[in-house]
This record gives sequence, structure tokens and C-alpha cells, in this order.
Amino acid sequence: MLREKEPAGTENGAADMEKKEEVITFRTDDGEEVCFEVIEQTRLNGVDYLLVAEEDGDEEEGTALILKDGSLESDSEAVYEIVEDEEELALIASIFEELLEDTDLWQES
Repeated sequence: MLREKEPAGTENGAADMEKKEEVITFRTDDGEEVCFEVIEQTRLNGVDYLLVAEEDGDEEEGTALILKDGSLESDSEAVYEIVEDEEELALIASIFEELLEDTDLWQES
């Protein structure tokens, strides 16, 4: 699980994300900090999903992850999990693919 160190929310949601790059920092269960660039976000059945890429400066190739908000109301920080269920991953990836029509997204087998 990843815990968001600095809240990534924007007041105008996805509209703001088109205007500027958003970088969020997560803390792993081991305490390591990892920075991700938020590429897109969506909500399905009341669950927030983020499409993120590790911030490493390589814009041609890189690893993208789909994170699912698993936060409880009692959590003081947002808690995200990497989507690993193949059906859920395929569904959410197809939604992000539609949102990012001009971007070539593909899934590793």
C-alpha cells in the first residue's frame, strides 16, 4: 500500500489536471518516498483511480501504474493500492485509454 504524503486533490478535479502537471509523493509501507506524476484520474462506482508514472524524467518510455484509493473515513492520509486484479485493471485501463485517446497505453502480460 502507498500512503499519500501530500494530498493531491484539486478543487476542479480533472479539468485542473489538463492545465498543469501534478506530482504526488507517496510513502511506502517501508517508509520510502516515491514521486509519481499524475497522468489522469477517474472515478468508477464511487472509487477514485489514478493513472501515474514514476517521475524519472524519461518521457519516451516508463512504467505507468493504476492506483486505487483504498482509504477509509478514519484514515488521516489517502491510502492507494496498485490495481492487480486483471479484470479490474483491464476495465480501468480501457477507461484511461479513452480519456487519453492520443496517448498509446498498453498492458504488460
